[in-house]
Amino acid sequence: MANPGYGQVHAVFPDWSPYTDLDSAARAYLRDPDLALEALAGVLPGGGVLTFTLERFVNEINCVWQEVAVCDGSRLVLWHGEDLAPGDGPAGSMTSSIRVVPLSQVAEIGTRRRLQRDPDGTPRVDAVDVYVLLNSLDDGGSEERGATAARQDALRFVKTIEDGGPGQISRLEDFARTVSALIGRPL
Repeated sequence: MANPGYGQVHAVFPDWSPYTDLDSAARAYLRDPDLALEALAGVLPGGGVLTFTLERFVNEINCVWQEVAVCDGSRLVLWHGEDLAPGDGPAGSMTSSIRVVPLSQVAEIGTRRRLQRDPDGTPRVDAVDVYVLLNSLDDGGSEERGATAARQDALRFVKTIEDGGPGQISRLEDFARTVSALIGRPL
C-alpha cells in the first residue's frame, strides 16, 4: 500500500494531528471514516492502538486514495481505501482493504527529513519520508530483460509542510519512532 502518489492533485484536507485517538482523527480527516474504522475494528479487538498515521490525497486516475496505518504493539494494521478508476467498475465504486503485518516481518525502518533554513539560519523540518521495509517480496515485481525482478515489499509514508503541515509531520515521526523501538524485540 502506502502512497502511490502518481498523478497527485493538490488538495487541502482537515488536520488530523491534534486528535490523539484514532476514531476522532479518522472522522476529522478521512472521507470514509466509518468504512475504515469498521474494517480496523475487525482486527483490532478492543481498539488496541499504540500509534497511528493517516494519509489521504486526490489523484487524476482514481480520485480519492486513503490509508490508515496502526501499530498495536505487535502488528502493523493497514486499511486502504481508494476510488476505482473509470471503467474499472460501476461509477462510484471503491476498494476497502485490510492488511496485517506482524512486527517480526519488519526488516528495517528509515526516516528521511527534508530541512529548510529560516532566514536566521535555524533549520526546520519541511518534510518527512518514512519507509518500512518488510521481509516479504512485493507481488508486483518489475520486468527486466524478460524476467520478473523480485523486490522486497515496503510501505512508505510521506508528510510535507504543504501536505499535512508540521503537526502531521511530527505525528508521522512519532509513528516511525514508536514502531522502530518495537522491532527486533521479542513479542
